[in-house]
Amino acid sequence: MEPKIKPKVFHYDVQVRWSSEKRGVLTAKDKPPLEVASPPEFKGHPGIWTPEDLLVSAVVSCTMTTFLSLAARKEIVLDSYECDATGTLEVVEGKFRFSRVVLRPRIVVGREEDRDRALEVFHQAEASCLAASSLLTNVEGVPHVRARA
Repeated sequence: MEPKIKPKVFHYDVQVRWSSEKRGVLTAKDKPPLEVASPPEFKGHPGIWTPEDLLVSAVVSCTMTTFLSLAARKEIVLDSYECDATGTLEVVEGKFRFSRVVLRPRIVVGREEDRDRALEVFHQAEASCLAASSLLTNVEGVPHVRARA
């Protein structure tokens, strides 16, 4: 008889409170508040985090943390990880939708022998990032990995 595995279910509770015009404040327990607004492209406000920024941020930060976990398991010596991300929002089938998110990580490893392994681990992280896999859009990684000079 196989042991029963308890399914894992997690909940993430956030609140938003409208403050003025097309602005609000996101809050969650034990986290600092974050002002959010519609982007200027949708008659919103410049200089404030938008849902669009947060969606792309979720993908880029989830991919990073997944990469860091996988790299640690593989004992890859990591000097640095930085990543630029671009989400493309366009009309698809009559609706605005993110059609793709491109990630451009720059990864520096401490040993030459970790370069190929880091690239492989990045692609594993890209494929298993839960934020990216929860979207209907394509998420593409274009990594640059080098050993420290």
